[in-house]
Amino acid sequence: MKTDLAEKYVFELLENKLPQHLNYHNVHHTKYVLSKATYIANKEDITEEDLLLLRTAVVLHDAGFIGSDIDEHEEQSCKIARNILPGFEYSEQQIELVCKMIMATKSLQAPKNLLEKILCDANLYYLGTEEFFDFAEDLFRERTNLNMIKDRKEWLQTEIKFLSLHSYYTETGSELEPQKKRNLLLLKSQSFFFRDKKVRSASNFLRDASLIVSGVIIAGFALKSFLVPNHFLDGGITGISLMIREYLQGKYNHDYLGYIIVVLNLPFIVLCKYLINYRYALKTLLCVLLLGVCLLWVPYRIITFDNILVPVFGGFFLGAGMGLLMRAGCAVDGIEVFALYIRNRTSFTISEIILAINACIFSIAAFYFDIEKALYAMLTYFTASKTIDYVVEGFEAYTGVTIISGKSDEIKNKLMEEMKVGITVFKGERGFLPSQFEVFPECDIIFAVITRLELRQLKNIVIRIDPDAFVSAHIIREVTGGVIRHRHAE
Repeated sequence: MKTDLAEKYVFELLENKLPQHLNYHNVHHTKYVLSKATYIANKEDITEEDLLLLRTAVVLHDAGFIGSDIDEHEEQSCKIARNILPGFEYSEQQIELVCKMIMATKSLQAPKNLLEKILCDANLYYLGTEEFFDFAEDLFRERTNLNMIKDRKEWLQTEIKFLSLHSYYTETGSELEPQKKRNLLLLKSQSFFFRDKKVRSASNFLRDASLIVSGVIIAGFALKSFLVPNHFLDGGITGISLMIREYLQGKYNHDYLGYIIVVLNLPFIVLCKYLINYRYALKTLLCVLLLGVCLLWVPYRIITFDNILVPVFGGFFLGAGMGLLMRAGCAVDGIEVFALYIRNRTSFTISEIILAINACIFSIAAFYFDIEKALYAMLTYFTASKTIDYVVEGFEAYTGVTIISGKSDEIKNKLMEEMKVGITVFKGERGFLPSQFEVFPECDIIFAVITRLELRQLKNIVIRIDPDAFVSAHIIREVTGGVIRHRHAE
């Protein structure tokens, strides 16, 4: 048997022929099952020939998805096996053993020997692992694409029934039962929320309410305990409000900051209703009113008069408060709404518009007050904006990583096995050096989206395999779809 050549041929077939809408039954799934089947086989102590036959059955068990109905893919896989395996010096008896293993993986599993049991356990190994929900999400999306289920509620009911009836057949597989039971309990808890939409609505309301109250209190603390007592400024509508307060403070012996912030934000809240939606505008109005109440009635204590601590920690707490409010789906500064309005009528981006507006605010602060006050305002704004990024994006912000290496196959397998990340492979060419411009061997360019906290682990894996590999990483602001690790902060 030429097992290595057969595996290579089938993997190339899967990569080129499998439909793109198969989010679960794809090459990554086959490689995952292959690694788990090999692991179980080694623990079950099978012979070398049996291991080769098992590996062959694994790489072929989902080949039937190529041009076949999903319910009959096992039969089609066997047909493909009978067509190609004779060319790799498999005997008729060996091919029949491979086909029997493939047929044992049908939804109503009935394995009759150890090899069939190993393949069945490897095929559903993920059921008893902590990665269960990542794989289950892929399967949900695949069956949604195939119109096999209508919604997530039906999907949860199907998964709960499947896990309740499933059993592992090998001793190695039975070690996964405790984790599988925990996964089943988590599925049932999710199903509870689908059964009672009022409970989910109440949960979302309490979450948003807690974020709004916390965000308003923290933002008020930043203003009254740091910025206002020290006559410091900021950017945006908050900065304009602080400048107007400074101007009025010299004429009237009363602090009008709470009123000023509410009045200045009202036009932008009305604008927000038309540019975004009524719900966002209503929540923003509530936040602004609550902040005004906090600034007028909550007795915050002055923390410090140090000119370095005030912009750093004042900006930090102000950014933290605003970040929490943004996570709740609202804001207390209408500058972004105004920037959105201008963007819709110009070719500038929101970031460019906000930067230009704040540049004007800081210039006015420098002209009417002094340059030092304007510089402190810039430091406050910078600290606040960076804090907002961390609160909204999370410490686990998504990072896109590009890897170019001559050992790309080994790196791909390790990333999927050890980190359980989804990867995309581009076909490229290496070389084009000044002294070797005519040398350009083909290579796989690996792209993966991970969290920031996983970057070090990924680099260690790549360096361990190929110390000379080229690795570049960049922050990704937004990710939708695909196979990604969901951030806990969300």
